[in-house]
Amino acid sequence: MQHRVVVVGAGFGGLEVVKGLAGAAVSITFIDRRNHHLFQPLLYQVATASLATSEIAWPIRSLVWNRPEVTTILANVTGVDAERRHVLLERGETVPYDSLVLATGARHAYFGHDEWERYALGLKTLEDATTIRRRILVAFECAERETDPEKQAALLTFVIVGAGPTGVELAGTIAELARDTLPRDFRNIDTGRARVVLIEAGPRVLGGFPDDLSEYALRSLRKLGIEVALGRAVSDCTADSVTYGDVRLATKTIIWAAGVRASPAAEWLGAPADKAGRLQVMPDLTVPGHPEIFAVGDTVTVNGPNGKPVPGIAPAAKQEGKHVATTIKARLRGDAGPRPFHYRHQGSLAQIGKRRAVIDFGWTKLRGALAWWLWGIAHIYFLIGSRARLSVAINWLWIHARNQRGARLITQGEARIDAIGVAAGEETAGANGPRK
Repeated sequence: MQHRVVVVGAGFGGLEVVKGLAGAAVSITFIDRRNHHLFQPLLYQVATASLATSEIAWPIRSLVWNRPEVTTILANVTGVDAERRHVLLERGETVPYDSLVLATGARHAYFGHDEWERYALGLKTLEDATTIRRRILVAFECAERETDPEKQAALLTFVIVGAGPTGVELAGTIAELARDTLPRDFRNIDTGRARVVLIEAGPRVLGGFPDDLSEYALRSLRKLGIEVALGRAVSDCTADSVTYGDVRLATKTIIWAAGVRASPAAEWLGAPADKAGRLQVMPDLTVPGHPEIFAVGDTVTVNGPNGKPVPGIAPAAKQEGKHVATTIKARLRGDAGPRPFHYRHQGSLAQIGKRRAVIDFGWTKLRGALAWWLWGIAHIYFLIGSRARLSVAINWLWIHARNQRGARLITQGEARIDAIGVAAGEETAGANGPRK
């Protein structure tokens, strides 16, 4: 009987495990609650009408169609029976395993204020991205018809909470959408006067980057007209406003990029976890007491060579997935010795706006136009398939040359905002994030 491997989550880490096990004497069951693999680093570009959903997501089945040993299941995992070695699915189904890989990703964290999720949308899934895109575009449409100056100002105020890479990238792209793309489309409003406010509880933007790159990013954001509020945590979110420090700002659009919480994988196993719910794994990425269970990506916390936790970024998840696949294959050959994971940091990248980006390779730092081109090349390289690479490259060149974004489609119901500030016909996406 072949060794049974179950991989839960088709994000970067889970997909890398399946790819790495090609040719091994295993049968693989690939489980995810969605039917697609998502290139999450470009999710914000779907949210800001720069890219279409099909350009950054691919059906899981199409990625493993030539792998007869891989069975794909679309299902929601509800738990793990570690004693019987079964993954528990909804409707009472179970999937047996000999080796289990948990790549279950992360979800939004509102620091104990889950009620804010209704008003402050997070960005983890395609559903999140299309909902945010809808919220932004509907706000401009409603402002075009609004005659009350205060209500119009609230509609044209866009707040992003959290100044990490996602928050910075969102702020820069929304500002350029309002300033460069939309002005000629509207008659009654000047979209270039829209306010984009970036709120960060910490002392600087891009806190994980070196100080000089953080300062460059701050200057670049302000040149784009973005209001940056540092050192002030959000204390309240409602349908009509956000409160930070002693400021209450009227707005109809709040985007949450401030924190994440891991999936409930640690709860399934009764295993130790950090404050964000991430599994505290052994150096070889196995769960304590269960050498047959691995965890990768945003599901786990593990220290890198500098003693600091490995960052929750795509390259780290891919390296972890590759390591797990290598370990499983070694065990099948009879090599059960310890194989600690060694993370190799390949650099941190963030786009600030068109022709503006920062890159930290460790041994060198880049900023400005050159960093922006390298950022684009790197992201295109890691997309799946020639069609996606060509499509994204053409879209970016078109935006670069003409300031036009072709994915400005309002979907999911009527284009109006109801009394509580949530777009009519719109369902707030669930808190559980994508599998990574």
